[in-house]
Amino acid sequence: MAEDKQDTIALLKALAHSPKRDNSAYHQAIAEARRAFEDAEIALGGPVRVRTKTKMKRNGEYVVKWTFKRLT
Repeated sequence: MAEDKQDTIALLKALAHSPKRDNSAYHQAIAEARRAFEDAEIALGGPVRVRTKTKMKRNGEYVVKWTFKRLT
């Protein structure tokens, strides 16, 4: 049981000292999505519905197409 506790402590210390993940690209994409919704609502004059289409390109890029439509 003491060994389990030491293993757990060692694991937690390793996690605490591991490099942190950079989420800046994710946060930028979310901010752009929010702006796109705001712009669509302004341009279409009210609440909108969104439809997405995703695709993985051969070069590894992940493409998301957003189509906004005004709610009737």
